[in-house]
Amino acid sequence: MSDTIAAEAIASPGAPQAGEVAGDEASREASSIEMQGLHKRFGRDTVALDGVDLTIEAGEFFTLLGPSGCGKTTLLRILAGLEEADDGRLAIGGKDITEVPPHKRSVNTVFQSYALFPHLSVRENLAFGLKMLGLPREEREARVAKIAEFIKLGDLVDRRVDQLSGGQRQRIALARALVNEPDVLLLDEPLSALDAGLRSQLQVELLRVQKRLGMTFVFVTHDQQEAMVMSDRIAVLNGGVIQQVGPPREVYEHPVNAFVARFMGHDNLYPVTARHHDRLTTPLGELTAEDAGEGGLLLIRPETLDLLPGEVAGDNHLPATVSERLYRGSHAEYRLEIGASTLQATLNNRGRHLPEVGDRVTVSVAPEDLVTLSE
Repeated sequence: MSDTIAAEAIASPGAPQAGEVAGDEASREASSIEMQGLHKRFGRDTVALDGVDLTIEAGEFFTLLGPSGCGKTTLLRILAGLEEADDGRLAIGGKDITEVPPHKRSVNTVFQSYALFPHLSVRENLAFGLKMLGLPREEREARVAKIAEFIKLGDLVDRRVDQLSGGQRQRIALARALVNEPDVLLLDEPLSALDAGLRSQLQVELLRVQKRLGMTFVFVTHDQQEAMVMSDRIAVLNGGVIQQVGPPREVYEHPVNAFVARFMGHDNLYPVTARHHDRLTTPLGELTAEDAGEGGLLLIRPETLDLLPGEVAGDNHLPATVSERLYRGSHAEYRLEIGASTLQATLNNRGRHLPEVGDRVTVSVAPEDLVTLSE
């Protein structure tokens, strides 16, 4: 990696150059982010962002979520100043930075590749950006020592980066971004290269760091579970357009359209062919919904279903046959046949008899758990 690339990744000369390091939670206030009408094209035919309007509150852990090519990384790079929007306005902390070059923005980025100098020690990596800021050696050393202690790297500071594990390198990349005291920290899928166990551990660690600092974090991921675990709010993007913004529970339980529902992992989507007040006609049969809405699709979340042995009459009771069961330890996943349609169900395994493949059962769902949405 060249010094130029690494410098772009870690230096923010516009960041504050005095005061306590980021490890002192009370030393600075978080900054909000405002985006208005951001557009970005690549070439003539590729629309990366199509009029993005978004406000991120100061101190939020905010996640940009979506599939590859949806525009989330482009949006992050525009925030960092590494890409220029074709149109629109961008402000951080109430200050318009649309035309501000990247080296003068109080923003730092943690990349998926970490962008570390492998031939330097942890201490030297942490101090590199501070050296570029022109800080005196004594202040650099004080900041490095404090951030290393804060991020639990104190026993690693004299090791070379190429001698460390992936998880340790991730923490170093985070510490190096924080030591410059940016107003906003941008994180571009920084955990995606890690194995599942370490990734889960560092999700919690990263969230705790953000809460302790109270800093504004903007996180990019394509992993729905990661987004739900870590975020105060989530923006789901597709085709350069924000589809939905809200807290994780709202986005998961009440998606606004079929794209968001499917991206959040929902397969139980059925057309509403007729409705009469709270009664919906679907390929599964007639169902009563507490809030039928106007949407043309019905969403049934698998964890809201219960399976009763045999055939049991009642409202929102559907006779079904178990065609598949996947045992997951804490829960079991079922594929059920209802006429020509299939339905997915998830049951907690605690203290219950689990139906077997081939069993006849009755699917029961509460009216308040049925959600209608647009196509």
